[in-house]
Amino acid sequence: MNQPLLVTASQKAGPRLTLAIGAIVVLLLLAMPLLSLLPAGHALQVSAYTLTLVGKILCYAIVALALDLVWGYAGLLSLGHGLFFALGGYAMGMYLMRQAAADGLPAFMAFLSWSELPWYWAGTQHFAWAMCLVVLAPGLLALVFGFFAFRSRIKGVYFSIMTQ
Repeated sequence: MNQPLLVTASQKAGPRLTLAIGAIVVLLLLAMPLLSLLPAGHALQVSAYTLTLVGKILCYAIVALALDLVWGYAGLLSLGHGLFFALGGYAMGMYLMRQAAADGLPAFMAFLSWSELPWYWAGTQHFAWAMCLVVLAPGLLALVFGFFAFRSRIKGVYFSIMTQ
């Protein structure tokens, strides 16, 4: 006996519903920093704690998504995945330290008795340059590593050991 399959409303809407929900989530995430600027008594005000927590969750979600793509889709267990995340985080941390120090040296450099900023951190007081470093430094290292790893066709356990 052929019985008709039950089709739910979400299956009928399909990709349009998914795109609409995704767009709403992105808009809400983009609005959160602006909502934190509202006065403390306002009903839509987002606390600094909540904003920081959402930022951390999104950072870890990006790392998890990247690891899922490498391990799940490509089938390669990369044990050195944290290196690329840490390089980007260090570049962003340097930008934040430079912002906290205003025009002077960051606190840890003054503590170490450094008299001037190293050449490779020049320009990190600008957000756009810091974002380029956050993406390009890990990206270039991954490009070089990936070129040699995949050119030599390393797979399986040997790839995992090499990335450790």
